[in-house]
Amino acid sequence: MMPIDPSLLKEVDSGFAYYTVRWSPLKKSDKYEIIRSVPAMAGLFELYYMDEKEKLNLFFLGKVWIGGLRHRIRRLTDPEIEMDPKRRGVLEKYDCYYRFCLTDHQDDLDDIFYFFSGRYQPDNERAEHSGRYQAIYVEELEPNKIVTIYGEKAEKKQRP
Repeated sequence: MMPIDPSLLKEVDSGFAYYTVRWSPLKKSDKYEIIRSVPAMAGLFELYYMDEKEKLNLFFLGKVWIGGLRHRIRRLTDPEIEMDPKRRGVLEKYDCYYRFCLTDHQDDLDDIFYFFSGRYQPDNERAEHSGRYQAIYVEELEPNKIVTIYGEKAEKKQRP
């Protein structure tokens, strides 16, 4: 199996954006491994915990621009430094896992985060997208050959 470069690819056609999110391998969180292997670059990340039934549950979706993925994932997966009591409780009780995708384009990061925030956090206020496209389509690829495809029309909003 060829390793996947954790990156974001994009094609644009007639006002529609087609993104491919190439995730890093899902890894169990360990502060030393995170420091050693997660880049200090911009990107999108997901945090999971494994419950008693050995099911992975997404408990945090994030994007980071300044400060980089290494710092943010390290801080959010260490129960000794996590400030949010709910997340700290999850980290103390369960094994935590993470994966990430790199991008150096802020507008693309905004579009992808908009897409996933609507998918995974429907009860929260939706993140803003870049406003560049009529619709955003996303395909996810990860090293274990699990592939998910989603499509959604982007709501046109004025950016501040």
